[in-house]
Amino acid sequence: MAVGPAVSVMGRARVALSLALALVAGACTGGGAPPSASPALPSSASTLPAPPSTASPLAPGSTPLTKLSVGLGYIPSVQFAQFYTAQQLGYYRAAGLDVTFENKVDPDLITLVGQGALDLGIGDGTSVIPAVSQGIPIVYAATIYAQFPDVVMSEPAAGIASPAQLKGRKLGIPGKYGSSWIMLQALLHSAGLTPSDLTIVLYPDYGQSVALSQGQVEAATGFFNNEPVQLSLQGIQTNLLRVDQITPLPGPGLIVGTKTLASKADALKAFVAATLRAMNEIAANPQEGLDATFAMEPDLATDPATQRAVLNATIAIWSSDYTTAHGLGAIDPGAWTQSVAFMQSLPDGGVAKPVSVDQLVTNALLP
Repeated sequence: MAVGPAVSVMGRARVALSLALALVAGACTGGGAPPSASPALPSSASTLPAPPSTASPLAPGSTPLTKLSVGLGYIPSVQFAQFYTAQQLGYYRAAGLDVTFENKVDPDLITLVGQGALDLGIGDGTSVIPAVSQGIPIVYAATIYAQFPDVVMSEPAAGIASPAQLKGRKLGIPGKYGSSWIMLQALLHSAGLTPSDLTIVLYPDYGQSVALSQGQVEAATGFFNNEPVQLSLQGIQTNLLRVDQITPLPGPGLIVGTKTLASKADALKAFVAATLRAMNEIAANPQEGLDATFAMEPDLATDPATQRAVLNATIAIWSSDYTTAHGLGAIDPGAWTQSVAFMQSLPDGGVAKPVSVDQLVTNALLP
């Protein structure tokens, strides 16, 4: 990648402060794009219909709405624009659904969906595999990120252009768990390395991107559609190592508990269809997703330029060659087969017992 403009010491301090504030407000299983300025709410947001009231009495003879609780990432983010859009434009309600959202971290979502405390949620595919192997009754029902979003990022001056060049480096990561940890092991494995071949610094507060900008680490994990985007807007370009060309790993998607799938199949299928409809519409017109996001989460409208950049990067990884051929949301069984085999081969992959793809995914809710 091209080398970005130089940043002075004072400039780096300002960048670090901005990113520190940004990452506190980050979202998703991987972090989102927080506000950093205060322009007025775009006028287009005011043209959206108001969120449907779930308290309104039903008309005589009408069918009661089916309640669905949906777990999204740990803080509201434009990365969830498809859900906000389907809610704002009334697609869920038109499908007979009364949808409420809750924000949780990925491990909590996996547990709550398995328990039936949430009807469905966003879960990392690399979290589903070990969870099912440990007996948590969930399945992956629709692909949201068709390209694996986790990356290792570094500034060009560090000279890290391949996984082999991570040897002996200092790398920041939130923890030795989850999708970023699996991704890192896959990158290192491809170069004949293990995590012990580099110095790993833990940032449980997700401050590894700030640490990278301050020079505390030479590389850091992040999400393709979040940290590198924000760093670029701050004038810091990054080299990215992506795992897709080494081994396919399943990105975040919609997960559902097996008992909920049996008891609410029609409602869940309607939810998936409405969500995929919104995804297709946002891909064609990103402003629609921004407007819905700003209407539901006004705080995010304070920095529309950053939100637009994050949304554009997010849309780019909703699709892959497989979903182009089979439609958004499609689950690639071949990629899942390879992912399961790879994770079971890792000494620290978290897969307690062998699992098959049939135990992990279902196509029952897809159009």
